[in-house]
Amino acid sequence: MKTLKTLSFMVLTTLFLLGCETTSKEITSKEDYSKYLSLKDNKSLSFAHKEIDFWQKKYNAAPNQISYLSQLAANYNTLFEYTGDIKNLYKSEDLLTKSNEAYNYSRVSTVRSLARNYISQHRFKEALELANKALAIGEGKKETQKLLFDVQMELGNYPEAVKNLNAIRDMNSFDYLIRLAKWNDHKGDLETAITFMEKARDIAEKEDNKVLKIWSYSNLGDFYGHAGRIKESYDSYLKTLALDPNYSYALKGIAWIVFSKERNINEANRIIDAIAAIHNTPDFYLLKSQIAQFEGNKNEEMKNRNAYFSMMEKNNYGAMYNKYNALIYADDKQTAQKALEIAKIEVDHRPTADSYDLLAWAYLNVGENKKALEIAQNHVVGKSFEPKVQYHLAMIYKSNNLALKTKPIKEELLSSLYELGPNFEKKVNQL
Repeated sequence: MKTLKTLSFMVLTTLFLLGCETTSKEITSKEDYSKYLSLKDNKSLSFAHKEIDFWQKKYNAAPNQISYLSQLAANYNTLFEYTGDIKNLYKSEDLLTKSNEAYNYSRVSTVRSLARNYISQHRFKEALELANKALAIGEGKKETQKLLFDVQMELGNYPEAVKNLNAIRDMNSFDYLIRLAKWNDHKGDLETAITFMEKARDIAEKEDNKVLKIWSYSNLGDFYGHAGRIKESYDSYLKTLALDPNYSYALKGIAWIVFSKERNINEANRIIDAIAAIHNTPDFYLLKSQIAQFEGNKNEEMKNRNAYFSMMEKNNYGAMYNKYNALIYADDKQTAQKALEIAKIEVDHRPTADSYDLLAWAYLNVGENKKALEIAQNHVVGKSFEPKVQYHLAMIYKSNNLALKTKPIKEELLSSLYELGPNFEKKVNQL
């Protein structure tokens, strides 16, 4: 789970005492990362623009050269990664669709590329169809099995995911190790997940592969954070930025440390504002809304939440922000029914424990406690170990007068307050 993508909007009526968290030694230092907040150039972005210009001219001159479309698509995807502009992801999709149609979906690498584009859009069932097409072609089978593992995990088809994971087993393979880490994280074995991710990092460093080092450092930043190893998390994000100064995800990770661990509101907002200026996505408004909520600034909280919804209206994000929307709507009795509608769609799109958690949480917030409990017991308990999911589970138990089941979850959540965020401290203590 990406910490910054699991935002909460549980409304606090008063600003609570911060407790021991605020007295802990500061981990971050402005001198470490401030240089990344005011960069004038993005070499990767500039290169992608040049490549698009180059390949577009070549394609215009020879439109029968279908392979040029994949080159264009890859560079538009780079634009999406660095700017967050959803139009670039859709442009990449259009190019890949055109290419696949020209090849009659017979070129496996192009089929897989379109499947990965669909994953980015949260169109997981369509991605699975394409992955199976690629598997039927037969060429590059192991690469397709990696894709199938990724898609099956998103869809909650865990037995199938494990089959594909076992099929690519190779303890010297970076791609295998990162997926093995993901599998262990899914099972709730974070320590083992970190061990495998560190092995993957070691391979990336040995091969001196910049792309793989960036990927492993940033993901270790997440994993270390989940494990409460905040200093190591911070150092991993800094390593990521040293290799790619424009890697905004690492800066978001640092912003979370500044906010959730150090409770430095002004500095967290400064980092977020700097990232949002170049990588503008709706979730930045949600994080700023969460920070304002912690401050007790209701006007600023609602201003940022409204800005989030305004951005959602101006851009077609499809199902990409369904989880966020459901959580926001569920926290207000007047919109809880909307949360229920979205949660039902999510369960249909990807019947994972996390999706069922959204459904159970929505039912709880429309007053159907028993229905919420039934769903949680059948589809969530023992199947997801995310702190947010566990908090929802504890609230469902509490609402059904199952105090004995709530207590052990509360104890676990108290050790997960960094990941949950400051706004959960009071809520967890009140369980």
